[in-house]
Amino acid sequence: MSMRCQFPLLAAFSLFFALSAVRATTLARLSLDQMAGAAEGVARVRCEATESRWENGSIWTLTIFEIVQSMKGDLPPRIVVRLPGGKVGPFTSTVEGAPRFSRGEETIVFLERSRAGEYTVSGWGEGTFRIALDTHSHHELITQDSSGMPLFDAGTRTFRAEGIRKMPIELFRGRLDAAITRAQEKTR
Repeated sequence: MSMRCQFPLLAAFSLFFALSAVRATTLARLSLDQMAGAAEGVARVRCEATESRWENGSIWTLTIFEIVQSMKGDLPPRIVVRLPGGKVGPFTSTVEGAPRFSRGEETIVFLERSRAGEYTVSGWGEGTFRIALDTHSHHELITQDSSGMPLFDAGTRTFRAEGIRKMPIELFRGRLDAAITRAQEKTR
């Protein structure tokens, strides 16, 4: 095959591959009550390990978490969470809104089961709350992954970047406990 024939074929293949990999993600803003009601479990977790791999032509990341404290649901001591995207060899798949975790990191996650029965994070970035230590007060603060992402607000029919940012963990826990209680009362 001549070089003239190979270049258009390679260009067409590259364009097809690039276009097939393009996906859009739109997330709607959920309240803490909505998330607490929908989640099967809520827990403070510590990331033990992550592994990305190919599954049916897409890259998925499996994260192993130790449950540090369960706040809702009957969770085992360790869980595996499956989320889209990740890095396998030279290939990287990024899915906006899908959280990534680092070994040793502690977060609070809202959990649900996928159709296949695996754990996933409810609302992806909306259901992920990072824990950081304030260097001045030495108190733990919590920030929702989606707090910097513009999410769709059905009430105003606009995209807005808002959410929980640098909230003392004790205050968050109080709000979360109240939201879980309200959700349980609705199901009675």
